[in-house]
Amino acid sequence: MDPNEFREFGKATVDFIADYLENIRDRDVLPSVSPGYLHDLLPTEVPENAENWKDVLKDIEKFIIPGITHWQSPNFHAYYPTATSFPSVVGEMLSAGFGVVGFSWICSPACTELESIVMDWVGRFLNLPEKFLNTADGPGGGVIQGSASEAILVAILAAREKSIKKIQIQNPDLTEGEIRAKLIAYSSDQSNSCVEKAGLLAAVPVRLLPTGDDLILTGDIIRKAIEEDLENGKIPIICIATLGTTGTCAYDDIVSLSKICEEHDIWLHVDAAYAAATLILPEFKFPYKEGLETVDSINYNLHKSMMVNFDCCGMWLKNAGDIVDNFNVDRIYLKHSFENQSKKAPDYRHWQIPLGRRFRALKVWITLRTIGAEGIRNSVRKRIKLAEYFEKLIMKDSRFEIVAERTFGLVCFKLKGENDLNKKLLDKLMERKKIYLIQAQHRGESFLRFVICGFDPQEKDIDFAWNEIKEQTDLLLASHPRYTEIECRPNDEKIINEISKSLQKHLLIENGGKGKQ
Repeated sequence: MDPNEFREFGKATVDFIADYLENIRDRDVLPSVSPGYLHDLLPTEVPENAENWKDVLKDIEKFIIPGITHWQSPNFHAYYPTATSFPSVVGEMLSAGFGVVGFSWICSPACTELESIVMDWVGRFLNLPEKFLNTADGPGGGVIQGSASEAILVAILAAREKSIKKIQIQNPDLTEGEIRAKLIAYSSDQSNSCVEKAGLLAAVPVRLLPTGDDLILTGDIIRKAIEEDLENGKIPIICIATLGTTGTCAYDDIVSLSKICEEHDIWLHVDAAYAAATLILPEFKFPYKEGLETVDSINYNLHKSMMVNFDCCGMWLKNAGDIVDNFNVDRIYLKHSFENQSKKAPDYRHWQIPLGRRFRALKVWITLRTIGAEGIRNSVRKRIKLAEYFEKLIMKDSRFEIVAERTFGLVCFKLKGENDLNKKLLDKLMERKKIYLIQAQHRGESFLRFVICGFDPQEKDIDFAWNEIKEQTDLLLASHPRYTEIECRPNDEKIINEISKSLQKHLLIENGGKGKQ
């Protein structure tokens, strides 16, 4: 492919992406394919001769799009958002074009220094303590990791190696193997699954401590666990707290946790992958914001709410030396004459798991410049307002109840009655593929999570989702054997009429719009 053909292909692809995102709400959010569908459509070997790019682009629409779950659809309400924006896409294209592998400063000075700059931009935007900035006096600094999973694994590994060195000095009679066998970490039973996985990869068991009805991990809870483990000869090394848990977006009590961690010299890492975006809003009262001054490290996914596409996770450290000193493996081919000359030009290969790293800072820089701080704030505000709007719709229907306090863009709700009802409702919604939700559970109670996601969500999308939920609920409860026992006003004439209309519509559809109802 020569440069002229690339120009044609590239321009056509930009048009394709723009059309896709502009019209995404017209597509079912979930695909209608079965496992293995693509294997039956594509050849089993590389084509012997070059094919025209126009045919390839046609096959994207023909074969690939039908198998995509549309994360950028405003009808996607599962998990948490994975953001994108046109400026971010352009940044990703430029990064791919430059083809930089920026593991050290000399491998591309702009790659390293722009990352150092934008991590300070974002750190200040989030109102993080000064100690986390690259330009601050002291050993702290920020780096872009791929995801929260990587940031949490890096924190556990750093805490592990730091603790081993400390214990070896304090107890020279213990072998390194004996020390490693005693290490223990802590987190909440509400924390993301990546915390548990990081513990497996780091060979450090993670105790997932049960929370109370408020779903918050507190200092009292972790104190008890630490005391138990110390009595049993364990060595506590790290606590992973969460600001914005996966299930209900609950905030752990950073203030009380930090006191206990400081008392026992335990690393405190904060996973704020989703909810930290609210730190940019001056009007938002962020719980336990004061406690961030005391933590050792924190991560936030720019690709969730800052209009930067996946993957892009900011990680800030109180002392970057805790990672650099433990992750530093130098070979002669990695050395250069400018090493360690300035905090403004770090060799980021020492701050991460892989050696190679992409020019992620480029898309952050372009996005922040072209959208601006207030544009991003307004995007976050809009999602909060849409969640508030959906919550009000839920509260107006007495068949539903709110399970946990609405936080940011997440609403947790359920149908009144047994757990099985919510599972059946979710199954109906998934079968229709018009909107995408997932369920969560706490203490045996199942509920549904509704998150504001997508490229450009509007109030009309919330109305669409609510009508879909309400219609499928009507059908579900009308056929449920215990419907009359459920707290949903079964004798309310308005509800009965709505159910009757929905059933008539459903039966007409099943009969192809003809025949008897």
